[in-house]
Amino acid sequence: MITFSNLEAMGSMRLFIATLSTETNTFCSLPTAMSGFEEFYLRHGNATQDVPNLMTEALHLWRSRAEALGWEVIESLSAIAEPAGPTVRSCYEALSGEILADLEAAGGADIILLQLHGAMVAEHLEDCEGDLLERIRARCPEATLGALLDLHCHLTDKMLTASDLLVCFKEYPHDDATARADEVFDLAVRTRAENIRPRMAMFDCRMINLYLTKSGAMKDFVARLSAAEKLDGVLSVSLSHAFPWGDVSDVGARTLVVTDRDEALARSMAEQLGREFYDLREQVTIPYLSMAEAIERTETTASQLTVLADMGDNTGGGSPGDTTALLQALLEGGIRNFACGIIWDPGAVRICCDAGVGSRLKLRIGGKASSVSGFPIDIEARIMNIQSDLGQHIGPSLEPLGTLVWLRLDDDVDILINNLRTQVYHPEAFEQIGVRLADKKAVALKSMFHFYSAFSEVSDHILQVATPGGTSPDFEKIALTKIKTPFWPQVPSPFGPHRDA
Repeated sequence: MITFSNLEAMGSMRLFIATLSTETNTFCSLPTAMSGFEEFYLRHGNATQDVPNLMTEALHLWRSRAEALGWEVIESLSAIAEPAGPTVRSCYEALSGEILADLEAAGGADIILLQLHGAMVAEHLEDCEGDLLERIRARCPEATLGALLDLHCHLTDKMLTASDLLVCFKEYPHDDATARADEVFDLAVRTRAENIRPRMAMFDCRMINLYLTKSGAMKDFVARLSAAEKLDGVLSVSLSHAFPWGDVSDVGARTLVVTDRDEALARSMAEQLGREFYDLREQVTIPYLSMAEAIERTETTASQLTVLADMGDNTGGGSPGDTTALLQALLEGGIRNFACGIIWDPGAVRICCDAGVGSRLKLRIGGKASSVSGFPIDIEARIMNIQSDLGQHIGPSLEPLGTLVWLRLDDDVDILINNLRTQVYHPEAFEQIGVRLADKKAVALKSMFHFYSAFSEVSDHILQVATPGGTSPDFEKIALTKIKTPFWPQVPSPFGPHRDA
């Protein structure tokens, strides 16, 4: 724990905390409305009374640390929605307005800390986080203002100008949320105590892709970021991986450096690290398999469980979560004894709830919600179990599963459907309703990387599959129309041939 000089001289401080988080896939036709927040997570000043989830872990920590110092804590809104299309204007104005109204009602604060996502887009705004931070700064010009961001954020000049401190998660999957929240709190207190005077700068790496931080060159680069934080004058170093399916001006990977009083150092180090990351572009990019390649590998793998990630239909990236392409490929490929899930289909869930556990019925599942949903699949299945009180862990956080239905085809194919759009994080999404993965040849799950840590404990045969859907990882063809600079891999040499030579 960092010790602070001037802490006693600060006296009792007032800390204001809030969460506003969703990630916007601008190619998704499903709007993000108030119902999306209501069904996933919406609390009005009392989120720290609940079990923490990924985007409220920070609030729990900030409250605990502030109260230990004898400070007053004003807790405002916690609003989280599963990623989808742009947020409806009235919804964004209501949620951001509630945070601002709470801040005004409290008479301001000395320190304001927000857990934001960083890639929220409304139908009238490209940069919701920049807008919110700017409006808070206008109301509280003397407050220390900091934000913790998901690493799939769009870093913008407006965000840097409005805030004193920005810090991103370093890990993907995001199992360092609490550590980063601690970092933000320490830096905010040191800033308020006038021990430091943060200066921030970022560098556009001109790259768009997905980067798993748990192995190889990407793991080494995260260690490089942490090592840079130990240099004199450097306070924090982040890499924004960016959110690739956001067609906004500031999409793209960026390095972010926070220094003490030295803006020139922040700029030079951000560029140095950004250039290093660019030079690693081939090494940090994971190869993805086609469905045919994945089926072939599953067939030839011995008895061990094979995990197939349905990357193109990841609700965590704003895809609908109801495509059946990988399920159909497994069935047509003759793969037996596998599990698949979670397919989002509220209508089918309602039919199953009406029929009850033990019933056998014909169902048409998936392929309904969006232009990228593909085609439904007709099945005849037995309803093995229905549960509405289950959750799944991502690190220490517990995320809801909605109403979950276990369907069995024939004797050995198990399918999970539910009525709450969510990706799979943990084997317990299958296990706790009754599907024993240890007995399966394969499991196909709708997720991209967040499942990786937990599932790598039950299998070392994990396949990333480039399936069709709203989060296809084919970044050479992604139609980004607003980006300010060329980017790799769509352009072989986005900095120019001489720089890349």
